[in-house]
Amino acid sequence: MLPTDEDPRADRRNHLAFHGRVLPGDNEGVAARLGGLSSARLILYSVNFEELKPATDATGWLRIGTALTGIAQRLESAGAECIVICANTPHKVADEVQRGIAIPILHIADAAGDAIIAAGLTTVGLLGTRPTMEDGFIRDRLAARGIATVVPDEASRAYIHASILEELGRGIFTASAKQRYLAIMDDLAERGARGIVLGCTEIPLLVRPGEHALRAFDTAAPHTAAAVEFVLR
Repeated sequence: MLPTDEDPRADRRNHLAFHGRVLPGDNEGVAARLGGLSSARLILYSVNFEELKPATDATGWLRIGTALTGIAQRLESAGAECIVICANTPHKVADEVQRGIAIPILHIADAAGDAIIAAGLTTVGLLGTRPTMEDGFIRDRLAARGIATVVPDEASRAYIHASILEELGRGIFTASAKQRYLAIMDDLAERGARGIVLGCTEIPLLVRPGEHALRAFDTAAPHTAAAVEFVLR
């Protein structure tokens, strides 16, 4: 049933995205729940990734945190009821952004963690940019849910980070890169991983879920689902 003016769902601002890939999933999820031609109400702020690409020092991350806080504040002022940062690495400053706004941020690691728990897994490999693999903003939130993470070795982390910035982020997807990623996933499996978190929104465009023996978790999918649940709660 479509929401009416009297239906509280009709007035809900669905969520705010910093990455356009979330849009199809949101609209499909809302349409599936409400029926008809229903689609997600969104207030979008599309950023210039060049200005917000992973920083290499604390000063750079401070700049990114300040920029994203300002964006979130503008979205909140526009009527948003929650914030969805639709990329993994910027969640490094999610706690800082959260302190600057009154509405909640739906954290991508919380959504991924819920999906991993639902699959019955307790140990997963984690792929993404260097900050995503090496810092605690994803791993610690998974650990709080009882999920252990295994990350690639130093050489593999360096390769993955460079490939994301120099190839995947530019729309370059090669067979050789896919084979390298699959080999890295094989190594994580040998080290105890029972699933793989594809912790960068471009990685599932290179290695799709089902192309490796381990269960792959595209973080964008549960993140989008969590946003739809928040909207329609």
